[in-house]
Amino acid sequence: MDVTDLKFPTDYQPGYAEARALAPEIADNYIAHTVIGDPLAEAMTADLWQFSPDEQEKLLQAAMGNDGGLVLRDAPASLLTFFEQSKAIPDWVNFSEFNPGIRMFHRNSRIILVAFVAGVLVEGFTTNIAKSFFLTGRVRDQGVRRLSQNNRHMMEIFLPGGLDRDGDGWKLSVRIRIVHARLRRLLRESGEWDSEAWGVPLSAAHLGYAISAFSARLLKHMKTLGADYNDEEYASFMAVWRYTGYLMGIPESILFRDSDEALRLYNIGLLCEPSAQMESIVMAHALINSAPVVAGMTDPNDRRRLAQYAYRLTRGLIGDTLANQLGFPKGSSFGVVARFRVEERLNQILRRFNPEYGRKANFSKFSGLLETSLYDETGISYRLPDHMHAERSSHW
Repeated sequence: MDVTDLKFPTDYQPGYAEARALAPEIADNYIAHTVIGDPLAEAMTADLWQFSPDEQEKLLQAAMGNDGGLVLRDAPASLLTFFEQSKAIPDWVNFSEFNPGIRMFHRNSRIILVAFVAGVLVEGFTTNIAKSFFLTGRVRDQGVRRLSQNNRHMMEIFLPGGLDRDGDGWKLSVRIRIVHARLRRLLRESGEWDSEAWGVPLSAAHLGYAISAFSARLLKHMKTLGADYNDEEYASFMAVWRYTGYLMGIPESILFRDSDEALRLYNIGLLCEPSAQMESIVMAHALINSAPVVAGMTDPNDRRRLAQYAYRLTRGLIGDTLANQLGFPKGSSFGVVARFRVEERLNQILRRFNPEYGRKANFSKFSGLLETSLYDETGISYRLPDHMHAERSSHW
């Protein structure tokens, strides 16, 4: 892509110059995707706007269930086209390659959740993607629900068969794509989104960056915290996330092919992004303070202690420079990561030499995943937001 042919978001100009000096092709590609959304999904959600919220949900439910029949008879052509293309499986997908990564995920699930919240999500909010979430209030006002939804999605894609066409991992990934498309419209039409400075809301650049962080960057933090995995499991974990990114509508032009490419995209994309701004600071603190509630703590003192620990652990993972930019509490994080790692190593040894302890530990970890994930009795909701501000939108 030739960035000279595109309108260049002004927020990215200082960082782009530095990034291009290191990796011109990656920097050019990243900047090009800051003005790219998801035309196929956006066309569908625009056509769905003519229907009532209940009718929209009914149509999406039927299409997701792959058994619409008469329900889809009056569906917009764009909806049928969207789901026909969504179910197409790229030739680079090999479902049998997912199994080692699935086993590794559940063996290390406790570490993964900690690395995801305390590392990857906080780092992600240092970019301009924080503006989309800040303006909608999705994490600021509904942080607990957002974290629980993240956990549910991650758990479902790492269940056997979760990314099959009828699996909940597939459905939740496609649902995220549809929600992003609707939010792009709401943000653009709100009068609060500065396209000249920020590009497209929830741009392909940000989604490509995010999926790289959720995979390769997450693996790095996992290793720091003491995760146990081999090369086959590493590659498999990346493969699960790559296909998940495809289902979420990330163009293959900015969707990583392997871990090395994901890390390069992550590092160069981060250089292109402006330094952490007010929205990033608010979102990072909201995220940290939501974690104790997601963990099920009700006592204010327990919540406060866990939040304090989370700040220290996050500082240990992301470094003092970034933690200070985000306004994290001052204080040393010395030893907190090392202690977490030692405790995890001890658990691994106990699981290896005491099968009964291992079975109980695995059950406990799986139960913990369920408890921190959002499950509604009625199943997956396919309602869409109808207002940019989360507190003014119908429940979805």
